[in-house]
Amino acid sequence: SECVSCGACVQACPTATLSEKSVIEMGQPEHSVVTTCAYCGVGCQFKAEMRGDELVRMVPYKHGKANRGHSCVKGRFAYGYASHKDRILNPMIRDSINDPWKEVSWTEAMDFAAAKMKGIQTKYGRQSVGVITSSRCTNEEAYLVQKLTRAVFMNNNTDTCARVCHSPTGYGLGQTLGTSAGTQDFDSVEHTDVAIVIGANPASGHPVFASRLKKRIRQGAKLIVIDPRRTEMVESAHIRAAHHLALTPGTNVAIVTALAHVIVTEGLFDAAFIQDRCDWDEFQDYAEFVSQPQNSPEAVEMLTGVKASEVRAAARLYATGGNAAIYYGLGVTEHSQGSTTVIGIANLAMMTGNIGRPGVGVNPLRGQNNVQGSCDMGSFPHELPGYRHVKGDAVRDIFEKAWGVAIDPEPGLRIPNMLDAAVEGTFKGLYCQGEDILQSDPDTKHVAAGLAAMECVIVHDLFLNETANYAHVFFPGSTFLEKDGTFTNAERRINRVRKVMAPRNGYADWEVTQMFANAMGGNWTYTHPMQIMEEIALTTPSFAGVTYEKLETMGSIQWPCNEKAPEGTPLMHVDGFVRGKGKFINTEYVATDEKTGPRFPLLLTTGRILSQYNVGAQTRRTPNVAWHAEDVLEIHPHDAEVRGIKDGDFVRLASRSGNTSLRATITDKVNPGVVYTTFHHPDTQANVITTDFSDWATNCPEYKVTAVQVSPSNGPSEWQEEYAAQATKSRRIAAAE
Repeated sequence: SECVSCGACVQACPTATLSEKSVIEMGQPEHSVVTTCAYCGVGCQFKAEMRGDELVRMVPYKHGKANRGHSCVKGRFAYGYASHKDRILNPMIRDSINDPWKEVSWTEAMDFAAAKMKGIQTKYGRQSVGVITSSRCTNEEAYLVQKLTRAVFMNNNTDTCARVCHSPTGYGLGQTLGTSAGTQDFDSVEHTDVAIVIGANPASGHPVFASRLKKRIRQGAKLIVIDPRRTEMVESAHIRAAHHLALTPGTNVAIVTALAHVIVTEGLFDAAFIQDRCDWDEFQDYAEFVSQPQNSPEAVEMLTGVKASEVRAAARLYATGGNAAIYYGLGVTEHSQGSTTVIGIANLAMMTGNIGRPGVGVNPLRGQNNVQGSCDMGSFPHELPGYRHVKGDAVRDIFEKAWGVAIDPEPGLRIPNMLDAAVEGTFKGLYCQGEDILQSDPDTKHVAAGLAAMECVIVHDLFLNETANYAHVFFPGSTFLEKDGTFTNAERRINRVRKVMAPRNGYADWEVTQMFANAMGGNWTYTHPMQIMEEIALTTPSFAGVTYEKLETMGSIQWPCNEKAPEGTPLMHVDGFVRGKGKFINTEYVATDEKTGPRFPLLLTTGRILSQYNVGAQTRRTPNVAWHAEDVLEIHPHDAEVRGIKDGDFVRLASRSGNTSLRATITDKVNPGVVYTTFHHPDTQANVITTDFSDWATNCPEYKVTAVQVSPSNGPSEWQEEYAAQATKSRRIAAAE
């Protein structure tokens, strides 16, 4: 295949003619520790090869069950951020966001933060503060942060980054199949005959899985790509998709329902499976709905921009081509109808019998290393660990006995609700661990207004990120190399994270959260993450059989792991759905409120690139930045020509929410009328463009559909210059006395 700088050639070289620069510079490693990558949701395992307490190199672990000895350019090489000069190693406080930071001891920082939060709750009530858990930290750490708000703050104001990525997965799969996670393991792709990849570009976002999928395609499996862009999965070295449905952004539901229309009206559904495993009457209602003429490929062709003949051919291939699997990403969930599309995908799998065996299934490709785990651990404001609603008396009773406190039965605030309430003056304090909501969340100006209105923002992170511009307390965090714990990947696989060096900041993140909880009066006494996992297993049925001892013996475990499945569950829904009968739900297409028009005639969609990760806080502080030094705007040659834009020109990208400037790249990867950019660099702040529209069920933002205009520009916008000035001022650190 084309070179993607994964390092496989170095690993395979039998003579050591190819070798990592770090080995030449530092010498041969002396010992190694197996741990888990802290980037995407694939969950690759590595041997961290050490010389003393210095990391020499990361080598893919051949027994890692998610990666099978493979790696990508991020996991293999982008670990230098752990020792980057920008890393903050001492706690800091300040009274006002206009003041410089002051370095203090851990004790002083904890006392200051606790006094602030206690004072807020005394003045404004116990609902006036909350937390955001991290999808980059461990399961054990996410568990403690949601416990902090429920058992110490005494409310349910907890949320996580899944709110802005895969919360529709939790809702849609929970409603249809009964569990909020993917159905397969990654090995399942070896048995796939037809794969649909919708709203995802695994070649960039999940490259190790993408390599396995490409291998299967080279062996003869067929691929259907549903994406507005012509990604690497459509055509690259040695692979070509059988069908590329290059739909107009925002029309996922129409396409998925049109696929179902073909399957139903042409009798391609698996009646025996449906009668045995699903509610037949509900299917009949659904079949009547999708069979309506307005749901046909011909009827939606003008809406979606996809030829009806292509939709029909893709539907027939999926329904009749053998074992068929669906893999999807944020291009599905980050829409006003994200939950509806997830439901539609589950409908497709159920009606064709593609559930419950190898090679099939519904597989969300999770974006962050532990976004699955942070959801599992109860990070949502309406759910306790294990996806059990907080209103359930029996569920609350389990945690009340374990924690020795009464738990509020009312769901708390989601992230957008926290920000709205802050602007309104009722939400005043936030503990934010390992997330940068000012860069990652939509409508940057509104996020900034919400943070600025708070009286105490505690940022717990590695660097002074964008959110820290509005913080009053900074707790320095620890990297994945400096802690013990577990991550849960996109296939529900619980992998061990093992400490390979002492925390440079003095404490692992779980210890910092415990210190803060105790400063608030929590009286927690954990001495190792193993004890936290024991509490998780005691209170959460899907983790009931998980122990560190079992993880050491088996290498990893896929939940649910309990008495029924003591060694875990690689494939879900084998003998029946978790909810009992699979549930078909109608998927009515409702157009987004975000409309193009004379002022904003183009549609912006966003995504990632191979060398960078999420908001770039880690990868921008590694040599990977050489491949992607700035965010750029992809624009079709026709749209560029009529605007007088040349390749490499600065352009102004504007929406009704705001505007920014960045360089243009002219390409036919996007269709006329569609532009695309990434969000890895804070200099661009792409989310100043995105709007407040969101998924109807979960408030997941509609990042993938924003009406914009593009015009020539001379450089950074006035807003960018103002933002940069504020950020520079906010990051001042007072000289030590």
